[in-house]
Amino acid sequence: MTQRLHLVFGGELVDPSKNVFKDVDDLHIVGIFPSYDAAYDAWKSEAQRTVDNAHMRYFIAHLHRLRDEENAATPTEELG
Repeated sequence: MTQRLHLVFGGELVDPSKNVFKDVDDLHIVGIFPSYDAAYDAWKSEAQRTVDNAHMRYFIAHLHRLRDEENAATPTEELG
């Protein structure tokens, strides 16, 4: 069964018109979620919580897209 994992993270941007973080050591990792819907709910909650800070941005990263789907398993997966 294929898993579709999503990472929700965010932080303060240098400039609200760009996607460059002010301090990558201070990123807020919200979590890893098993579906886009769950990730979206978490993203929306954090985005609404920080709506007063125009420099704060949260993102959804599609972790499942980082895998090579052509291969049955990567060397790292084979270790697990």
